[in-house]
Amino acid sequence: MAKEEDFIQRTLVVCKPDAVQRGIVGEILQRFERVGLKIVGMKMVSPDQDLYKKHYEDIGQLITRRGEQTFKYNLDYMMTGPVIAICLEGIEAVPLVRKIVGPTEPKAADMGTIRGDFAHMSFGYSDSKGVGVPNLVHASGSPEEAVQEVSLWFTEAELYDYEDLNEKYTRATFKK
Repeated sequence: MAKEEDFIQRTLVVCKPDAVQRGIVGEILQRFERVGLKIVGMKMVSPDQDLYKKHYEDIGQLITRRGEQTFKYNLDYMMTGPVIAICLEGIEAVPLVRKIVGPTEPKAADMGTIRGDFAHMSFGYSDSKGVGVPNLVHASGSPEEAVQEVSLWFTEAELYDYEDLNEKYTRATFKK
């Protein structure tokens, strides 16, 4: 029989420079909190290129999907301002966050998702202009990727373990 811990995941969300500069981080956070995800770590940082290279190259997500030139555009875009790194925790948090965020390409995102409501650029347009896609947030793509990313962006001392009201009621359900 499955236990509660089998379903609880941590995931990384990074509110990118465009989200910070547009002043919509609060609205983005609110969407995650409203579905019951718990913030266990959060900080504003201005990462250097080394962190972004580890994040995108070592974890491997961007270069394999869209090419090296796209990586350069994205790196340039990410260096335009500070970001807010957030570690969220909850039941199957990784796929839930991906669902709330929407697809990486904003033009493909449905209304009701973060990218569908607040962004509209296409990969084709950004490539033709030689710029990164301002798609507001990064969200871990898999549970394995989330573990790597959370440990890259946060130390253990920066992550907090506490019980919120959602957990109180969820645990009561699992005990039945």
